[in-house]
Amino acid sequence: MKTRTWKRVTGWLDRLIWLGAIVGLGLATPAQAAGTWTQTPYAPARVLFDFYLDHPHKIGSALYWLRSLANTLQASPYDQSPEDMKIVVVIHGLEIVTVAKKNEATYQEAVDRMRYYADLGVTFKVCGQAAEDYGYAVKDFQDFIEVVPNAITELAHWQQQGYALITPNIMDKTLDIESIR
Repeated sequence: MKTRTWKRVTGWLDRLIWLGAIVGLGLATPAQAAGTWTQTPYAPARVLFDFYLDHPHKIGSALYWLRSLANTLQASPYDQSPEDMKIVVVIHGLEIVTVAKKNEATYQEAVDRMRYYADLGVTFKVCGQAAEDYGYAVKDFQDFIEVVPNAITELAHWQQQGYALITPNIMDKTLDIESIR
């Protein structure tokens, strides 16, 4: 009988120790641990941006995505020159009106930013089918714009060439950072 009782007690003690260990591990506060900085070794960019926006004014926000990529890769420790980066932007949503010459005054800031990036080597392409839907011809676009037959075909082509696809998701900001921080 003593053996059976002892086994029950030791079994109970073993379970209690394991439970204490499990609870103890749970009490370690991961909230106290800090994040770590990782310096990813980025290769020169081969990136394809798919601009298909639901409002022309969102082009400014979409261009910030391009800026984030280019600025990061040009800064230390990457120090990539614009010539190292291969960036293509395909435009085929409502933002197409921003690159029509007749709308330059309305979208001057966005046009200036796109021209700046084009001067750095970024290629801007407009879907020919979308241009036709808007009644635009090749001559109606800014001089840094290339008109291609079709945006979807163009997107597939560049992806087949190994370009990473980035589609900016531009949301309407309804909350300010301070109120939710």
